[in-house]
Amino acid sequence: MNAAGKVGTRMSEPAPAPSALGSAPAAPLEQGATAAPRLTAVDTFRGLTIMEVVAHHTSGVALRHAEAGSLAHELLLILNRTLHFAVPAFVFLSAVVLTRSLLKKFDLRRYFTRRVTRGAWPYLLWSGLYGVWYVATGQRPPEVLTDPERWSFYLLNGKASFHLYFLLVALEVYLLLPLLLPLARRRPAIGLMLALGLAAQLGAYFLNREVLALRFPASTVLWYLLPVLVGLGVGARLQEFPAWWRGRLPWLLGALAVAYALYIPVSTGNLRGDPVVPLHYNALNWTYSILVALTLLGAAYAWQERAGGWLRRAIATLGTVSLPIYLIHPALLQVLEYQVGFPDGGPGVLALTALGCFLVALLVPLLIGRLLLGKRLGLLLFGR
Repeated sequence: MNAAGKVGTRMSEPAPAPSALGSAPAAPLEQGATAAPRLTAVDTFRGLTIMEVVAHHTSGVALRHAEAGSLAHELLLILNRTLHFAVPAFVFLSAVVLTRSLLKKFDLRRYFTRRVTRGAWPYLLWSGLYGVWYVATGQRPPEVLTDPERWSFYLLNGKASFHLYFLLVALEVYLLLPLLLPLARRRPAIGLMLALGLAAQLGAYFLNREVLALRFPASTVLWYLLPVLVGLGVGARLQEFPAWWRGRLPWLLGALAVAYALYIPVSTGNLRGDPVVPLHYNALNWTYSILVALTLLGAAYAWQERAGGWLRRAIATLGTVSLPIYLIHPALLQVLEYQVGFPDGGPGVLALTALGCFLVALLVPLLIGRLLLGKRLGLLLFGR
């Protein structure tokens, strides 16, 4: 089993998904069809995380244009791996939000109707759109559009584009959560769910290694049991979470610092092509990602309590359209890289170009998403 996918892989043909991507939505998937009357901590979390997704993918583009071994290349490697937590974070938030909703009112028919319109439909639609996109831009041959085997591969593994596997994972999370509702009703301690999640995640790893041998385990919910279970625990005790977070913040930050210090050398080495032990890499990735998710959600609540200001409102506004940003930005990055191009120059030019790409890939979908929010076309394209 590969420890992780390579960021430098060309976007034209999906590479094996990394054990946990910086990519997303369902957590970008769980947002209302109309603008919320109040920007919440959940919106702030989504906004921070969707910024991370776009920055993560932009850094991957920039890596392809940095001189190998240079200081700029090394810094981009570190940045890219630091920003490699979005999918677990969004899975975690989906579990939080949906657990909270299911505990308030369990209407199975309504639940699955909304999951189809907000999850399954966008996944199928955008798989088709990106299938056409890759052919129209010359990145795939035209015959893939009429190849049933190729489409079966794309849809069953989330590979119509490199980032769409998250939507497939989200659909599996939707199916799993109602089965875990009896556990959520017992309101288990968050710390207990963290321990249970770690144990379940390691069990899933060995199950896949010894029995299932899935080709793309990161395209399945099996690879995200830790954020699902921790999200369920947080969702069951969401009112208590801010106080829980404040009381344990020193421990969380200490654990995060240790996990980061261990994770970065292994993950950057993996991108350079160094051999890594898959269990070692994945365990560090899972631990780092869930600690970041808990830290970000707590920080979002703390920020909201302070009333924030324009910056928090701007980030939370991003969160209200995180799904459109997630779905559209890869195509924009491809246009910017392959059609516009990266100018030759030193690290300064590379940094400015990457920053420009980041802003375009973030702000253009933001504008589209906000214009279509609550409109019929928005419902058609994004399921909300």
